[in-house]
Amino acid sequence: MQKLNSKKVAVLAASGFEQSEFEKPVAALKEAGAEVHVVSLEAGKIKGWKDKNWGDEVAVDKVVSEVNARDYDALVLPGGVMNPDQLRRNKDAVAFVGSFLEAKKPVAAICHAPWTLIETGMLKGRTLTSYPSLKTDITNAGANWVDKEVVVDNGLVTSRDPHDLPAFCKKMVEEIAEGPHDGK
Repeated sequence: MQKLNSKKVAVLAASGFEQSEFEKPVAALKEAGAEVHVVSLEAGKIKGWKDKNWGDEVAVDKVVSEVNARDYDALVLPGGVMNPDQLRRNKDAVAFVGSFLEAKKPVAAICHAPWTLIETGMLKGRTLTSYPSLKTDITNAGANWVDKEVVVDNGLVTSRDPHDLPAFCKKMVEEIAEGPHDGK
């Protein structure tokens, strides 16, 4: 298991995140020793989505309008449908995500989370996967969509759905341990 003892990771989410796609990556990060901050659109708590109903509440550590990618080593974007739909419509959230891509820092996104990546306008030429219904959106953004359990493209880790979480979490931790990617 990779060690992330000196790493600080932002998990950007809004209410409606897929609970397992939040909990399992956060647990993997903490188990590897990372410091994890839940970043959201507003202070307070956000609520997960589990088994077609509302799930558990999670405390927000930081508000996205008040954070900067410079303060973090990596970014994790849980899926769900409502969560990324809210994030992709928020200019601060999109700018925050874009700043990680620009700095070539590791970003891990699962399920519908690539919707927020698309809004950055920075996916052209990248290869990724997602929940299958995002294939057209991703290809229209200039990226190559593939149907695989986990895809790693220069520090960008993507997976399709909760069934892929074991592979997603493993690759996420590996990429964060490696640090920024220079594009080679």
